[in-house]
Amino acid sequence: MSDLVKFKFYETALEANRDKQILAESGINSFIANEQLIQSDWLLSQAVGGIQLQVFEEDLEKAGQVLKDYKENEEFALEVDHTIENPDFDFVCPECGSNHLYKDDSSTSFFGISVLSSENYVCYHCGNKFKH
Repeated sequence: MSDLVKFKFYETALEANRDKQILAESGINSFIANEQLIQSDWLLSQAVGGIQLQVFEEDLEKAGQVLKDYKENEEFALEVDHTIENPDFDFVCPECGSNHLYKDDSSTSFFGISVLSSENYVCYHCGNKFKH
């Protein structure tokens, strides 16, 4: 059996667990190091090198290819699915052209009650925040 090697570093446990799940779906065993330590005291992240995803040395190359393929497929899926039928608004995101938008009322509400009309919008596809 080969040794565990450091494969990738993360700032959040959510990102590390997502990639761990992607690898598991491809039959690659991986392990997360420092997750509990950093979640208990995030200031230690710099000292220990962040949250580490580790794989067996023999799976290192395959794991890199699996994540690369996943990222490429994820980007392609977003390019295809960035428009919706019957959108709520009759305009699109100026950044990516998606019509999958929502109105951001967070800055104009007080305890969930809207006090002003907001013209701030956010694109679900690219995360762009803009006024219209």
